[in-house]
Amino acid sequence: MMTEAILDEDEIIRPGSIRLHGPEDFEGMRKAGRLAAAALDMIAEHVKPGVTTGHLDDLIRDFVLGHDALSATIGYRGYRHASCISLNHVICHGIPNDKVLKNGDIMNIDVTVIVDGWHGDTSRMYFAGEPKVKARRLVDTTYDAMMAGINAVKPGATLRDIGRAIQTIAEGQGFSVVRDFCGHGLGRVFHDAPNVVHYAEYRDRWGGVHEASNTELKPGMFFTIEPMINEGKPDVKLLKDNWTAVSRDKSLSAQFEHSIGVTETGMEIFTASPKGLDRPPY
Repeated sequence: MMTEAILDEDEIIRPGSIRLHGPEDFEGMRKAGRLAAAALDMIAEHVKPGVTTGHLDDLIRDFVLGHDALSATIGYRGYRHASCISLNHVICHGIPNDKVLKNGDIMNIDVTVIVDGWHGDTSRMYFAGEPKVKARRLVDTTYDAMMAGINAVKPGATLRDIGRAIQTIAEGQGFSVVRDFCGHGLGRVFHDAPNVVHYAEYRDRWGGVHEASNTELKPGMFFTIEPMINEGKPDVKLLKDNWTAVSRDKSLSAQFEHSIGVTETGMEIFTASPKGLDRPPY
């Protein structure tokens, strides 16, 4: 949710600033992650043609508040909604409104909740009715790419290993990986180190591999993995509202996101679906 744009190498958060968390912090992230995932489980039955994205956002806001939690996005840099809902060629940060869903629409719904100070951040793709075959393939590939990146996480691996795994899956199916946005560290803050790019090598202005690509993963790191995959080219256009990012060629885009923690032996997904609703159709 609200991923940070990568503009140049000076904006990459340096490896030395990455927080390492203890066992009690893992429990805090589990609680926040479960609630965020439960919100996405709840909304699944409501996504259908004829419903507005604003109505879906209202349901999510009421669900979060009804569980004595907070929405991290309401009030964040002036944002007023409990979710981002990104339709079709919207890559991320789509603003809920009176847009009515049509049969065949695909969309990403992204929520971040705060439970006892901990942030649970996750997103999934949804179908309104029956999508086209290529749209379904894009969504399936994006999920597979995210999981490949997650499965690359273990102590001693690097951020580059995550990006390489994602890029290999996406480009192997003829799709492209968005470069302008990335995953991020989180915990008691919404956005923290490290920046997690979803391709193999972030290069500096001189063409060399940026040091952040070689950041070693260590137990206690918390971050999101949230690849944005485009049907066409990876180029991004930011709309005048300064939130909504769309594919420049207006091709379809898909995204999935999990919050994870690095463990002594691998990783833990904090935002796994309680109902097993991992990818559409639900």
